[in-house]
Amino acid sequence: MGKIDEIYMSEAIKEAKKAFEEDEVPIGCVIVYKRRIIARSYNQVEKLFDPTAHAEILAITQAANYLKSKWLNSVSLYVTIEPCSMCAGAMVLARVKNLIYGADDPKTGACGTVVNIVSNERLNHRIKVKKEVLKEECSSLLKEFFKRKRHRST
Repeated sequence: MGKIDEIYMSEAIKEAKKAFEEDEVPIGCVIVYKRRIIARSYNQVEKLFDPTAHAEILAITQAANYLKSKWLNSVSLYVTIEPCSMCAGAMVLARVKNLIYGADDPKTGACGTVVNIVSNERLNHRIKVKKEVLKEECSSLLKEFFKRKRHRST
């Protein structure tokens, strides 16, 4: 499934670039159902004045509306960085089948780096995880964003 994962992750990267252009933390997400993208989003925390407006949360809402179901047990979620605990928790609650992400998040990663919500045996659902898909492209966008932020603040 390698090449297919790269194609969908490239779409998530396009979403992350939209966030970058809007001075949002550049994280993008797409959700795939039956080989078709049914939801796409990017971080909009600043734009919406909403700390929950992460790319994954916005895409999960779109996908649930598209499928007319709170259960997303047949979808694959592609996101450019390892989800945080809020997003990982939402994925478990929605019963997402597969999570594919680009770069690890050493500060807030909730899929094994800091904590592991998506594969926690004490929870009622576990998600299959594939990581480091187009890792360099995903992390370079984030590095460039924060480099610019630091440069502007000096």
